[in-house]
Amino acid sequence: MLYENPYILIGVATAAILAGAWIIWMYSRRITPEEKERRRRIKVNRYPRTCAGIVTETEPDILHYRYELRGVDYFASQDVRALRAYLPDDPDRWIGPVNVKYEPNNPFNSIVLCEEWSGLSKRETPAPKE
Repeated sequence: MLYENPYILIGVATAAILAGAWIIWMYSRRITPEEKERRRRIKVNRYPRTCAGIVTETEPDILHYRYELRGVDYFASQDVRALRAYLPDDPDRWIGPVNVKYEPNNPFNSIVLCEEWSGLSKRETPAPKE
């Protein structure tokens, strides 16, 4: 029955080709981990909620910080590899008091720094290096 009508066979072949093209297109649009992290930072930055925190430890590309909300202590870290232009050259200068932005529905989701905002004290934050 399928072979008797060539239009059905052409329609099935066209649908298979379109489905294959769509799958290839979807995989080529895959978001990199760096882009996913950038989008997360921008999303958290949109919330106006901030609190006081402190950077307790630094690694070359990571800030470790803590903050308290409604009597609960939170310990977090942020990969700042993509934001090095917004940071002082010496990682030891990152340690100290900061402002932390957080998502109200998920206080674990927080940032100290993003492309559009910095919770570091103004005297510690250089102008972005071009």
